[in-house]
Amino acid sequence: MSLLKRLFASGAKDQARVRRLWHRVVEIAREPGWYTKGGIADTVEGRFDAITLVLVAAMLRMERTEHLRGMSARLTELFVDDMDGQLRQAGVGDLVMGKRMGKLMSVLGGRLDALRAALAESDDAALIAAIERNVTLTDKASPPAIAAELRVLAATLAAIDDDSLLDGRIAR
Repeated sequence: MSLLKRLFASGAKDQARVRRLWHRVVEIAREPGWYTKGGIADTVEGRFDAITLVLVAAMLRMERTEHLRGMSARLTELFVDDMDGQLRQAGVGDLVMGKRMGKLMSVLGGRLDALRAALAESDDAALIAAIERNVTLTDKASPPAIAAELRVLAATLAAIDDDSLLDGRIAR
């Protein structure tokens, strides 16, 4: 087997390994509390924001474990595949797809950095500010409620073992 085949086969295997986690990330992001209690807008943009919040929490958990860092890249690939499909369904064509995907990846990277720093703080001021800057909210939004829920999720992810995380066994 050639080197390229081995590399791509490994990537596909790793991607399959995190597929259940990706599906669980989407399930958690669709939980009504994000929208009803937190006030994330129930729009395409708001749902994207909820997915990125949950995805970032999972990626930050994976960052802390050496052998999961590469798997985090595979999780990101699943995010890209899903967003690509969503954009194509919405009518985005090949000519602008690269630019749109680049922007989405930039948004994800920015949120990863912002939430990494904010979650490391002991109080919620930085986290609330990051949510206010990065999440599409309704007029009745409660950034403190979103921050509290995100902290609970981060604590839940920190408490589970690596295999449970990869298998998407995240109790809620």
